[in-house]
Amino acid sequence: MHTVVERELELMLVLSPEHRIPVPARLGYLTGDPYAVHVTFHITSERPVHWTFARDLLVEGVFRPCGQGDVRVWPAKAEGRGVVLMALSSPDGDALLEAPAAQVSAWLERTLRVVPPGTEGERLGLDDELAQMLAR
Repeated sequence: MHTVVERELELMLVLSPEHRIPVPARLGYLTGDPYAVHVTFHITSERPVHWTFARDLLVEGVFRPCGQGDVRVWPAKAEGRGVVLMALSSPDGDALLEAPAAQVSAWLERTLRVVPPGTEGERLGLDDELAQMLAR
């Protein structure tokens, strides 16, 4: 049985230093996919936009700048409060999103209690699958 850890929150799409647009989003973590976090953005399109990237990237990005390429994450301050910035790049475009650091950190803590760092591989069941394949 797999566990799901989700959190609804409002992110801000940063268009310029003075202009932000709220974007409802859902953070998701599945124990069956223990290395990844899933972010679903509910924007004004027919379908939500989904992004998946390493949980370790988001954990580290709460404390210091990290990532390269399609996903970069770093801590910052906005209007006197802690935020986590996520820069996402794809062939369809780029986005800079701002998330409340306290909410992201609390959600990450829940995921880390469900699957502690370093134990993700145990969740994949690779040893069992390999044993079944070799038994044939």
